Amino acid sequence: MSKPGKRNGGRVLADQLRIHGATRIFCVPGESYLALLDAFYDIPEVALTVCRHESGAAMMADAYGKLTGQPGICLVTRGPGATNASAGVHIAYQDSTPLVLLIGQVARGTVDREAFQEIDFRRMYGQLAKWVAQIDDARRIPEYMSHAFYTATAGRQGPVVLALPEDMLSDVVEVDDAEPYRRVEAHPGAADLAQLRELLMQCTQPLMILGGSGWTPQACADIKTFAEANSLPVGAAFRCQHLFDNTHSNYVGDIGIGINPELARRVRETDLLLVVGARLGEMTTSGYTLVDIPKPKQTLVHVYAGAEELGRVYQPTLAINASMPTFAAGARALEPVDSVAWQAWTSEGHAAYLANIVPQHGPGDLQLAEVVLWLREHLPADAIITNGAGNYTAWVHRFYQYRTFGSQLAPTSGSMGYGLPAAVAAKALHPQRTVVCFAGDGCYLMTSQELATAVQYRLNVIILVVNNSMYGTIRMHQEREFPGRVIGTDLRNPDFVALAKAYGAHGERVERTTDFPTAFERALSAGTPALLELRIDPEAITPRTTLSAIRNRARP
Repeated sequence: MSKPGKRNGGRVLADQLRIHGATRIFCVPGESYLALLDAFYDIPEVALTVCRHESGAAMMADAYGKLTGQPGICLVTRGPGATNASAGVHIAYQDSTPLVLLIGQVARGTVDREAFQEIDFRRMYGQLAKWVAQIDDARRIPEYMSHAFYTATAGRQGPVVLALPEDMLSDVVEVDDAEPYRRVEAHPGAADLAQLRELLMQCTQPLMILGGSGWTPQACADIKTFAEANSLPVGAAFRCQHLFDNTHSNYVGDIGIGINPELARRVRETDLLLVVGARLGEMTTSGYTLVDIPKPKQTLVHVYAGAEELGRVYQPTLAINASMPTFAAGARALEPVDSVAWQAWTSEGHAAYLANIVPQHGPGDLQLAEVVLWLREHLPADAIITNGAGNYTAWVHRFYQYRTFGSQLAPTSGSMGYGLPAAVAAKALHPQRTVVCFAGDGCYLMTSQELATAVQYRLNVIILVVNNSMYGTIRMHQEREFPGRVIGTDLRNPDFVALAKAYGAHGERVERTTDFPTAFERALSAGTPALLELRIDPEAITPRTTLSAIRNRARP
C-alpha cells in the first residue's frame, strides 16, 4: 500500500484512475472539476481526449469499454454536461458496457438550493446506472473509486456514476491509495456443464446464439472450438456479429432487426436453444415473438453473467450463471457429443445465410449493398466497423462479414449518433487499424462535431454518410402506419463534403456505385480523417423492399 502524502482530492482521484488501469479519459472540460483536470497535467500516462459534446465523450467511453473490457472513463461538468452525457450512459446500460462517468458537482455548502447547474444525480441517473453516488469526503475517494470499478465490471457489466463536489476536489487530505481492482467472475459448475452435455445428446436441431458483453478474444476462440467439436450452428444476437467469424461454415447469421426469414424459422424450430451472453431482449427475439414467454417451446439453456437476468423474462430449462470467458473455457473442455443427427441442419443454416448476403439490385445509381460487398472483400479482417442507428444499418449488418472479435462497434440500444464517436475512440486505441464509420444523414448530424476531435488528434477515420435526406426508419414506419401522410421526417441537409473540408478533413461525394472504390482509396490515403457522402435513392428504404411498396401495401 503506497503512502503518497498530502494531496488534494483531484490528485487523489486521478491517482486512483491510474492505479485501476485507466489509460484514456474522454471529457469536455468544466469549471466544476478544475482540480481534477489539473491533476492530469502531471500524469501523462493517462491520455486525455477532449471532445466537443458530452454525448460524444460518453459514447467514446462506451466504445472504449467495449473494445478493452475495462471501464471506459468519461468526465463531464454538472447540469447540462451531465444531461448531455446521459445518452452515452443509456447506451452503456442497455449494452452492458463497463463505464465510469465522473461529474463535477456544485460545492457541498450550496447543495439543495438549486445552485448554478445543480442536479441530484442519484435521482437523475437512478435507473440508468448500476450505482450512483456522490463523494463528499476526499479521504473516501479510494474507497468509492474501487467500488466503482468493481461494480462496473462484475456480473452484468454496466455504467457507474459518481458526482464530485468541486470544493471536495480541492480539499487537501492524507489518504492511502487502493489496490487495483480485480475482476469478479461467476464460474459454471460441473453439474451445469454435465447437464448441458446431456441436453445436447438428446436434441436433433440445436442452435447457439452468442451476444452480450464480457467477451474476450480467448473466450471467442474457446466457444468456436466448442461449436466446431459439436457441429453447432451459431447465430449472433443483435449487433454482436463480431463474436463469431461470419465466414465460418457453422455461422448461420445475425438474429436482430431485419432477420433472414429462414433464420427466424430455425430459431422457432430448434429443439435446443443455447443462448450465451445475450439477454434475449426485444431486438434479438423479433419483439418477443421468436421465443414464448414465460416458458419457451424450445429447450432453453441460458448462460449469463448476471444472476438477476436469468429467469427474468424466459424460464430456462437450464440457467447457468457464468462469465463468458469461464463458460467458454468450460464448454471447450467438454467431451464432444455425437453430432451426426444435426450436421445437415448446420450446413443448411450456413447455406441459407450465404444466400441471404447475395446483394439484390435496388433503386438508384448507388447500390449500398454493392458498396458493403466491396468493403467486405477489400478491408482487412481486423478493420473496425462502427455505426449508429437507422435503416442504413440493415445493409451493413446483412452484407458485411465480421471476422474478428472487436471489429464491430454498434449500440444494441439503437442510439443514433454513435458511429462517429465510436470510430474516434477505436482509432485512438488502435491507430494502425482501419476504422470505418457508417452513419445516416440524420444519425451523423447528431454528433458530427466530433469530426473536429478526430482532426485535432489526427485520428484518420473514414466516415461514410448515407444520405437519403430523411429520417429513414421513422419514414418507413410512418408509411406503414399512415401511408402518404408524410410529416416531420424530411431533412434539408448541409453540404456534407464542404462541412468535412471546413473541419480539415478530406471530403468527396459519391453518387454511383462504380465511383466508390476509387473514392474510398483516396479517403484511405488522404492522411486526414475523411468523409464520403453516399447519395442513395430515398426509395431504397431497406435491402428487401422500397418505400413505395410499403406505402402501397399499407393502403386499403
